[in-house]
Amino acid sequence: MPEAPKSDVVTENNKQVLHFIEEVTTNADEIQKKVLAEILTKNAHVEYLQRHGLNGHIDRENFKKIMPAITYEDIQSDITRIANGDKSQILCSQPISEFLTSSGTSGGERKLMPTIEEELARRSQLYSLLMPVMSQFVPDLEKGKGMYFLFIKSEAKTPGGLPARPVLTSYYKSPHFKNRRPDPYTNYTSPNDTILCSDSYQSMYSQMLCGLCQNKEVLRVGAVFASGFIRAIRFLEKHWPLLCHDIRAGTINSQITDLSVREAVMKILKPDKNLADFVEAECSKDSWQGIITRLWPNTKYIDVIVTGTMSQYIPTLDYYSNGLPLVCTMYASSECYFGVNLNPLCKPSEVAYTLIPTMGYFEFLPVHRNNGVTNSISMPKSLNEKEQQELVDLVDVKIGQEYELIVTTYAGLYRYRVGDVLRVAGFKNNAPQFNFICRKNVVLSIDSDKTDEVELQNAVKNAVTHLMPFDAHVTEYTSYADTTTTIPGHYVLYWELNVNGSTPVPPSVFEDCCLTIEESLNSVYRQGRASDKSIGPLEIKIVESGTFDKLMDYAISLGASINQYKTPRCVKFEPIVELLNSKVVSNYFSPKCPKWVPGHKQWNNMN
Repeated sequence: MPEAPKSDVVTENNKQVLHFIEEVTTNADEIQKKVLAEILTKNAHVEYLQRHGLNGHIDRENFKKIMPAITYEDIQSDITRIANGDKSQILCSQPISEFLTSSGTSGGERKLMPTIEEELARRSQLYSLLMPVMSQFVPDLEKGKGMYFLFIKSEAKTPGGLPARPVLTSYYKSPHFKNRRPDPYTNYTSPNDTILCSDSYQSMYSQMLCGLCQNKEVLRVGAVFASGFIRAIRFLEKHWPLLCHDIRAGTINSQITDLSVREAVMKILKPDKNLADFVEAECSKDSWQGIITRLWPNTKYIDVIVTGTMSQYIPTLDYYSNGLPLVCTMYASSECYFGVNLNPLCKPSEVAYTLIPTMGYFEFLPVHRNNGVTNSISMPKSLNEKEQQELVDLVDVKIGQEYELIVTTYAGLYRYRVGDVLRVAGFKNNAPQFNFICRKNVVLSIDSDKTDEVELQNAVKNAVTHLMPFDAHVTEYTSYADTTTTIPGHYVLYWELNVNGSTPVPPSVFEDCCLTIEESLNSVYRQGRASDKSIGPLEIKIVESGTFDKLMDYAISLGASINQYKTPRCVKFEPIVELLNSKVVSNYFSPKCPKWVPGHKQWNNMN
């Protein structure tokens, strides 16, 4: 393998990257105009644009006047045609190379986002901005390694033969990642073969083993989401005796059967009694506080997403790391990669992403929050003419205002509503910087799952049929994403019952209710439970009669209006969770994993 570039080359590259950021943020509006014209010129003859009568216009004014802002459901029939093998130019003039499966769902199945070959280069470019930015704040990162727990997930083929897989699985399997040039910033402790192993246990075990073997070289640690990194630490908590045995003997556990993984690990693993003794001594201690800095003493920060629902994991990360900086470097989705955090050492609550104007064409719909205790954000499915006219361009957003992000991409999405709510925190030159506030309509999330209120309501409706033979009914319910009492975290439902029957409801019936709810939730949740093991068994807690009246009294004491009060379908506020937990009379867990197979249900029925 050729040598990594020397430090003066690294410095020169960093300068070029920072100059690029300076340039594109200064000329943000001109670049946005150019990006839209480029997308519309390339795709002038595609069926979708013709259908709406754009007629070859490439200017902003006509585009805004003619093209509607849309949701996934508006293009679902076009996506289905492409998935089924229609190769005509429906959304994009370039061939759709694969579908990226979103963690958002439609009708319980993952949304399929079209992508094209050239998008990989665009994503790689955004990755290339991260470390030059970071190196301004933390020097000498090129002198060590990153211990990142990266994984691929299950993928499927559409009936037309296109891969359908998560965006990171697509990226890790691409030549852009696998054949990346030697670069001190992408020098990871995990060999590619350990990342590309589809067996999650073997992948995690081998990556952890390699990370421990190179513990002195590690300068930064991370995973994509905070939840994934905590899962890795809990994995170490459970399996450190096996890992220590392998380090001491210089052999790899027989449970690791993937030959390419064994081969890659054996290039790193050497018998090391002292290291094994050290890891064993640290892991045997009663307290695991600061375990990250104890085992990897040169670590400068943890690189994980801790914005949005991931903020619930911050206290756990602080405990394991003795308060190392938590760094959120970038903002991206299956639809498009968006931007970077130019102040990476800021507090998690202050993370602001600068949107890079070359990535796509961005518009923003002003969001107005609903009043009431839930402080929820819901947005209309389709926009009326007035709302359509309210959409503003990237450089015209106002500080402090919240917006829903709308994107037009090179791969065939036009004025697509991503569903993220962002608040303008400030500007870098002429490009706005946004705090990520939340996904619209999401009430529960543990990992990459997103469950909304309607879906939860339907799942509960399906489950309560088990109570009918006992003349029992759920009079009120709410839910909570519990990420503190179990790892992985799990969904908790609090049920208040009205039981008229003389026969008590057996525990097995409540367990059936748990499983029915899980079977009724979307495929991302079920994959997290059954395949990725990133979500724990769902729990139902039965609360005593009158609990939800007390919940209302509490909300009113905090200033909620008695006329407008609605039971929140999800709770996050700690005192409310404590109130509910103090009223629990019994609790039940789902007895097994819900059914899940890769791909969409209708594809599996076609096989």
